[in-house]
Amino acid sequence: MVYDDLTPHQVLAALDAVGLHGDGRILQLNSYENRVFQVFLEEGSAVVPKFYRPGRWSDAQILEEHAFALELAAAEVPVVAPLALTGPPAEGGGLRLQGTPPTLAHWGGHRFAVAPRCAGREPELERHGTLERIGGFIGRLHAVGRRRPFEHRHRLDGARDGRRAIELLLDGGFVPPEQLPAWRGAAEAALDALAAAFGRAAPLATLRLHGDCHPGNVLWRDGPHLVDLDDAMQGPAVQDLWMLVSGDARTMQAQLDELLGGYERFAPFDDRERMLIEPLRTLRMLRHSAWLAERWADPTFPLNFPFFGSAAYWSQQAAQLREQVEAMDRAP
Repeated sequence: MVYDDLTPHQVLAALDAVGLHGDGRILQLNSYENRVFQVFLEEGSAVVPKFYRPGRWSDAQILEEHAFALELAAAEVPVVAPLALTGPPAEGGGLRLQGTPPTLAHWGGHRFAVAPRCAGREPELERHGTLERIGGFIGRLHAVGRRRPFEHRHRLDGARDGRRAIELLLDGGFVPPEQLPAWRGAAEAALDALAAAFGRAAPLATLRLHGDCHPGNVLWRDGPHLVDLDDAMQGPAVQDLWMLVSGDARTMQAQLDELLGGYERFAPFDDRERMLIEPLRTLRMLRHSAWLAERWADPTFPLNFPFFGSAAYWSQQAAQLREQVEAMDRAP
């Protein structure tokens, strides 16, 4: 498969090629999409190389992600940015570097970047003041994100992205025949409600986003900082806020108000985007199923998601999508 040849020896050899010499200690970190490791170096520090899944992003998309991270770091927004890499030219061992500064390496049939190790813990969202501080942090990030648009990264489009997810699942035959009518009916109804909500909110201002700003991607160490810009995209500001709120409608409204208390000190927020929280949750559900389907040939996925494809999974998905239609209908 795509990572069969990426042995610990190959990881260390790739780092050697860019002048980072491991001391032999290597730990694979949790990442389904890419392959990510923590490697201790001979000089005592540790780095985190990420080997990109072939075919997911173009070189231009990856370099645009790196440039955004470096721009954020230069603006003193706490993010984990890629390291500048050095190494011999291609004729000296097959290494090719890209970027200004060079942050993307091609070596041994793989593309990889390297970041410094950054320790932290998941934020305690229930703790007083935490959401406000995270909101201020995201506001600072978005102030930079508004400077210019992405040219190559994904541009969030609710109706288009939802339709693509549904068609991928249907065309691939992933839904069992006995579950197909119920799931398809629920998915189409959810997509109609999602598209209508985006239509009511239009026109939407968009900006460069983290794109996958859930609590697991916000590390807390004397305050918030972000990791993993792998899903950076162009979209509405609320995309980086809604995954940080949960509970019933009243609780989510209070949590969002707290986030915005920090956010709006650094960046404006269009209140019409509040109506997109449930549509974006619905879109994430559809895209998650499509993501599992796209990756099902990778043996890591059946091993870690054995429930995918079962009748119980699709029955649950249909029920949850019907609940989302009701939630979107209730939204102001």
